[in-house]
Amino acid sequence: MDELEYKYEVDIKQTEKRQRLPQNVKDELKASGMMDDKGKLKLKGVSPKMLKRMKQELVDCPVFKEEIQFIQCFVCPNFQSRVTGQVLCKGDPL
Repeated sequence: MDELEYKYEVDIKQTEKRQRLPQNVKDELKASGMMDDKGKLKLKGVSPKMLKRMKQELVDCPVFKEEIQFIQCFVCPNFQSRVTGQVLCKGDPL
């Protein structure tokens, strides 16, 4: 089995409140079909329970050099995998 190529292992942080997605991220999600016109996320293979949990998680993104919501990280082209509280990130510039 081949190993995934990644540059960073980023820890996932929990928050009490749901974080809001920036408008530019919402526009990208709508354009790619991952969000409907009403603003509801439609991620394939992600249950509603998991989606609710993902909305309360943050990561320190090594690409954007800031703290972002996990959903933004999940739909990023650099996202490789989520493994036991960590995200494997390619770290390529966007």
